[in-house]
Amino acid sequence: MTAHPPHTPPFRDPHLPFAKRIDDLLSRLTLDEKTGFLHQFAPTVERLGIPAFRTGQEALHGVAWMGPATVFPQAVGLGATWNTDLVRRIGEAVSKEVRAMRARDDRVGLNIWAPTVNLLRHPLWGRNEEGYSEDPKLTSAIATAYTHGLRGDHPTYWRTAPVLKHWLAHNNETDRATSSSSVRPRVLHEYDLRAFRETVEAGAVAGVMPAYNLVNGRPNHVSPYLREHLRAWTDEELLVCSDAGAPSNLVDHEHYFDTHEEATAASLRAGVDSFTDHGTDSAQMVGRIRKAYEQGLLTEADIDTAVRRQLSVRFRLGEFDPHDDPHAGVEDFDTPAHRALAQEAAEQAIVLLRNDGVLPLAPGTRLAVVGLLADECKLDWYSGTLIHRSTPLEGLYERFGAERVEFAEGVDRVRLKTSAGTFLHVLASEAGEDEARGAEGALDPALLAGRTDLPPLTTDATGTEFALIDWDEGVLTLRAPDGRYLSVAEDGYLRASADQPGGWVVQETFRLEPHANGHLLRHIGTGRHVTVAADGVKVADENAETFELIIAERGEDAVTRVTSEADVVLVVAGNDPHINGRETEDRASLRLPVHQERLLRAARAANPRTVLALVSAYPYAVDTSDLAAALWTAHGGQAAGTALARVLAGDVSPAGRLPQTWYENDADLPGLLDYDVIGSRQTYLYFEGTPLFPFGHGLSYTSFSYGDLTSRVADGTLQVSFAITNTGDVTADEVAQLYTRAVDPALPRPRRELVAHRRVTLAPGAREELSFEVPLRAFEFWDVTQGRSRLEPGPYELLAGASSEDIRLRTTVLLDGEPGAPRPVLQRGLEGADFDEQSGVEIVDRTRTAGDAVTAAEGRTGELVYRDCDFGDGVSEVTMTVSGEGAVELSLDGGTVLAAVRVEESDSGPYDYTTLGAGIVAEGVHDVHLRLRGPLRLAHVGFSG
Repeated sequence: MTAHPPHTPPFRDPHLPFAKRIDDLLSRLTLDEKTGFLHQFAPTVERLGIPAFRTGQEALHGVAWMGPATVFPQAVGLGATWNTDLVRRIGEAVSKEVRAMRARDDRVGLNIWAPTVNLLRHPLWGRNEEGYSEDPKLTSAIATAYTHGLRGDHPTYWRTAPVLKHWLAHNNETDRATSSSSVRPRVLHEYDLRAFRETVEAGAVAGVMPAYNLVNGRPNHVSPYLREHLRAWTDEELLVCSDAGAPSNLVDHEHYFDTHEEATAASLRAGVDSFTDHGTDSAQMVGRIRKAYEQGLLTEADIDTAVRRQLSVRFRLGEFDPHDDPHAGVEDFDTPAHRALAQEAAEQAIVLLRNDGVLPLAPGTRLAVVGLLADECKLDWYSGTLIHRSTPLEGLYERFGAERVEFAEGVDRVRLKTSAGTFLHVLASEAGEDEARGAEGALDPALLAGRTDLPPLTTDATGTEFALIDWDEGVLTLRAPDGRYLSVAEDGYLRASADQPGGWVVQETFRLEPHANGHLLRHIGTGRHVTVAADGVKVADENAETFELIIAERGEDAVTRVTSEADVVLVVAGNDPHINGRETEDRASLRLPVHQERLLRAARAANPRTVLALVSAYPYAVDTSDLAAALWTAHGGQAAGTALARVLAGDVSPAGRLPQTWYENDADLPGLLDYDVIGSRQTYLYFEGTPLFPFGHGLSYTSFSYGDLTSRVADGTLQVSFAITNTGDVTADEVAQLYTRAVDPALPRPRRELVAHRRVTLAPGAREELSFEVPLRAFEFWDVTQGRSRLEPGPYELLAGASSEDIRLRTTVLLDGEPGAPRPVLQRGLEGADFDEQSGVEIVDRTRTAGDAVTAAEGRTGELVYRDCDFGDGVSEVTMTVSGEGAVELSLDGGTVLAAVRVEESDSGPYDYTTLGAGIVAEGVHDVHLRLRGPLRLAHVGFSG
């Protein structure tokens, strides 16, 4: 007899379309198997030969959490390059390293949770480092480039599958799991959705991750926008992955649902396809889904829809076609090309803020290098482990020669004296060299524990001299002479054990609290005070030790000692990405930490040729007017020091540009939870003050001229061209920026808005003509009177230049569009959230599943204005759809109250609406003013008669 080969099921047939293969596979999976796929860690299905799969590999600026990898500049630094080609190449390098690392460690996943496209609306947001820009256009351009690099160029198979974070309107760490972002329709469509939309429409996005927060009173994990907007932008199946622990938050913290089964079912029906909760243990989430199904809250079709989306990503990643997957054999890891790319990115991210001619440094310059970050190469929460490392000091030693560089860190050198007269002392260790934190890789680095193999601190007659760094807001670190930071492990003992501050809960930070004639030393991570016990120094709830701080040397004294004889002083200041501004913690102020201000003042007093290099994850409000020069760069990854040295030396002309506005002081900022960028005049789009440095700002070592601006409308686009010439004597990059503004808008529009940009390299004397095609959609705004985008006809100014304020060319174009009209309130009435202006109002959820309503903010009277309402020949009655308790008063054009309704206190819930009426006499066109009093929700206002 002849043996027949086993039948190949259709889902294994690479010649069939993915959709048919997924249909076949779904038909073979049992309900329990499909349900198991809905957790982040999907199990194997051995009978079908389907391996385990997990969503979520962090790779924001290099492969994170899984051990050594190439580390590129922070995301905000990549945004500062304004270079989409560079960022695409970085995405390619990162995705290749993901593939190479997965070949030797199957914990490495191919579903990438990056990039972050949240707009950098507020510079005090703790996660500023993770975004690209405050501008939607620049953010989407950089994100699109990164996702295309991550995806790869093959028409069928993706190298990795990027997921955008964090949907939606997420810019605060304070109360992030319970706070609601109040986002009016214009801000939603013109600002927050845009970065997501343009990136998704570019075609290299596999999905999104909803954020922890609520938007308009409704958690993002049950947002109708996932269906109404996200899935309408593409024909591809998009995988929506929950953020970690967010499914449980719906009940445990937000109290939005009574049971986890209700919450899980609502999330799944809203569009969440993969649940990240309870770590690697899928039992709880799978159990909730099964119970929700048994209770009739879900159908098998609901489950199939989510599983289909996950399988679509897995098929695109080549999982079911290993022999056809062109990315399966990728071995590119820490290659010379990747190292060169990391250096190129770090160089291109550096922004020259001001320069009186001291830069570039002349050959033979004697340098004094000072500052807390001068000999640091800092990593953030989403960094990989460094294979290569370059600090500013190391880069300058290499470039200028160690004999021409003097260094003083500027730390305060202290000893801590106990009440018994002894001093804290670090015992010599016989332990071997420790690896950097995270070198071994971890699916959840929050679970990495501190070291216990080193001896705890003790006390003796002389003690150890520690480097004390005050990071501001009362937060300090203490470092032993061997470079290790004092840290507290799970056993509560204090050891000099950490290579850097870090971890989900940082264990290396302390506070000095005045007490009696000294200070208590509180460990911030545990909240406990340091005490001296017979078996060593530890933290405890009682017997807190009182310390006297003995200062051996002030940091500014060390700075003065090395700076006075130098030709130029370089002060390297900035932040530690794990302290005072990071995930879970917003900043309190724009100011530079006081410790670092002291060092800067001391350097400037000793030597007027002082240059400030800010290395930080966010902007500062720092006065640079009396400095010779100032630069800013985000934490630049493994090649940061080399890059800075090359820019200072003039080997590279700086051409980074600020991706967000730098404000002069805290008074320029709105409230952190104020998401109304229009009403509060936020970002360069609307800010009417004078910034410290404007959006798009950055200087060069050469000069450029702009000319020959032309424009014309053709085929639904505005075609714009202009020329740039390098008029200096240095080859350099210029970032040409094209903005527009409505000349005579009928309602508030941006002061100017980026519509295109390009980074170009020009040799001395070289000229290049740049051409842009700007879709007319870029000139539209969201018309709340019609619930759609509209192009207002009229004149628009085109502005070309080197920043949002450095405009070199301008012209005006006349665009055809759709004229506006008064609100047809007789036909449509007024939706509560469709206001033109507001004060003291928050937008809330009309129901748990859809719709918006408005309410007065707690403790305030809400004011709403709806412009140009057309009452026709007249109305005689107004109706208001309301819930809760309180009153609504209506007036026209700001006059006297013409109608009012009141809802008395009752046992009804916030979603139990009633419609109340009142008489009114009105005709013609008027502005409607509404005043809300009390915890009442207003959903709709209608007119009749």
